[in-house]
Order: sequence, then C-alpha cells, then structure tokens
Amino acid sequence: MAKTIGILTGGGDCPGLNAVIRGVVKSAIIRHGWRVIGIEDGFDGLLNPAVCKPLTLESVRGILPRGGTILGTTNRGNPFSYPMEQDGVIIHADLSDKVVANIRELGIDALVAVGGEGSLKIALELSRKGVPVVGVPKTIDNDLRETDFTFGYNTALETATDALDKLHTTAESHHRVMILEVMGRYAGWIALESGIAGGADVILIPEIPFYIDRICTAVTRRSARGSRFSIIVAAEGAYPSGGCRVVAQEADERQTIERLGGIGQFVAKHIEQCLDMDVRVTVLGHLQRGGSPTTFDRALGSRFGTKAVEMVADGEFGYMACLKGRTIISVPIEDATRDLKLVDPQGEIVRTAEDLGIMLGR
Repeated sequence: MAKTIGILTGGGDCPGLNAVIRGVVKSAIIRHGWRVIGIEDGFDGLLNPAVCKPLTLESVRGILPRGGTILGTTNRGNPFSYPMEQDGVIIHADLSDKVVANIRELGIDALVAVGGEGSLKIALELSRKGVPVVGVPKTIDNDLRETDFTFGYNTALETATDALDKLHTTAESHHRVMILEVMGRYAGWIALESGIAGGADVILIPEIPFYIDRICTAVTRRSARGSRFSIIVAAEGAYPSGGCRVVAQEADERQTIERLGGIGQFVAKHIEQCLDMDVRVTVLGHLQRGGSPTTFDRALGSRFGTKAVEMVADGEFGYMACLKGRTIISVPIEDATRDLKLVDPQGEIVRTAEDLGIMLGR
C-alpha cells in the first residue's frame, strides 16, 4: 500500500532545512513511490490542515543551496500548551487531540518532525498518543544528545569564524577590545569552536561562569606583552559567577522562555570601568541562522532526510536519525531529548583552548 508521509520543520530556522526536505521528498518518491505532504509553520500547520500541501520532485527543485525552510517554521506552536485568548486572558490549551485527528484526516501514515530539543519533545508526546513519528535533529547550538552534530551548526560556526576574522583587522587597527556576541543559550559550542578557529583571546560560555576582574587581568597582560587589542567571544547565555543570564525580554504568557541578549554590552561596560581601552560590541544575532548552508550541512541534511524515509519504511517510529562518527543511525527520541549536550568544562576541547592561551573567564 502506498504511504503518505507528512514533514514539518519546527523551532528556529537554520541552514540545511531545505536539504532535509529535499532528501525526504526525493527518497520517498524515487525509492518508494510514496506521497509527501508538506506541513507549513511547524506544528501550527497541523492545527490548520488547509495550509498543508503536496510536495513533488518539482517542489524541491533548486532548494538545496537555499537557507531557511520552504515550509516555514515557528518556535511558539506547542499543541500540548497552545496560547489562546479567552475572555481577554491568555490560557494554554491542550490541542493535541485535534492535531492527531487532523493527521488522520490528511491521510498521513507517518510524520517526519525536523527540529531541536523542543520540537522533538512535542514529536515524542505525539508518538505517545499513537502518531507514527520519526525525528530529525536540527539546531545551530549543536546541543542535542545522541548525535555528534546537528545540521545548521557547521554553517553557524563558519559565519561566526568569518566575523572574528573581520573583527581582528579593525581591532588591531584601532587598538580596541572587540566583543562578538554569538548564540548559545545553554551550550557554548559556537562560541568555543569559533573562538578557537578565529583566534579569540577570551571565550565566555554558559558552562563556565566568568569573573570580570580576571578577564580584565588577561587583557592587561596582553597589552603588557605588546598586543594592543583583544578579541572576546561571548555566548548569549554566558553569565558572571554568582550572577545570572542577561535578559533582553522577560518571559510572559505568550513567550514562555525569556529572550536573551546583552551579555556583550554587560562585559564591555565592566571592562571599560576597569581599563583605559575602547571596547566595541558586535551582536551576530540571526546572521548565524541565515544564508546558504555549507557543504557539510547540505550533505548531512540530505543524509538525515533519506535516513528518515528509511526509518519510516522499517517502522522505526519514536526514533530520531543521528550522526555517530561517519555513520547515520537511529536512536530513541526520548534518549536524545532527556537533557542537553553541553560543553564539559574539564573536557578536551576546553583544555585545547586553554593550552592555546585562550582565557575562559575562570
């Protein structure tokens, strides 16, 4: 019997999503002769079946080098806790039964959910309600367990490293301290690896609370050695020892997670108070999510997409595709979302940074 696969992309966008969509569509149609339905705007699309549309080989032609996702996405659409206004008050309703009913109405035999920890937790809950679900790991933070890499991370890393290369020239010319603020709410992988690759002098990550006086001492020592500039990379979730994360917008009834932002300015302010040096801050922001995916992310996304179809064919529901070494395998979604993959403060990559003379704020 011919199968119908539904595919959605949830959470924040990132380069490589279109490669996954293309991989699923081409593999499903060419290898199996199946039908594919694209679900727009993440899980929100399953609350409005009218926005779901068939995906054909023509639909995915030319999308491999494109950033973002042709299906659209959202990081607010949790059908198990959906924000709705009732009598002027925002409530959070469980609309999961409606989602399950709509999946059946669309004739979807299996759902491929592409997303990070939050989206995959929703997929897991749908799986527990009887929906045949396969997961694909996506996040620029690379913080999902059970996979060596998530697609999107490599492109974000290249963007951050390129920014550091550019900041070096202006920092050296003006004898300034330049701070680059990158993404990384709980995990500092982007800051750490781009900092190593981009020749940073100080790297601040959420896993290692920092001491501002020690950062100032490190900058002073560089100046004493004749280096009249310094480069600092700070993950948005980095915070001072004994302090807390810098928040740009508090959580509310519609936005359940606070919006981080401002750690670069926080560090800059304190350095300027300690040292007689100009400090400038660059917030890389959503540039890390945009643009054409790297070769690595195009290939990884394509491999994840075809693996997802293979998992559907084999009935591996409730599982997620993942990269282990050089091989794509499958693992339970529950294992992958149990907790986050964080930087080990005593691990090899941190030791590498410190052996290179990079100061990590401690």
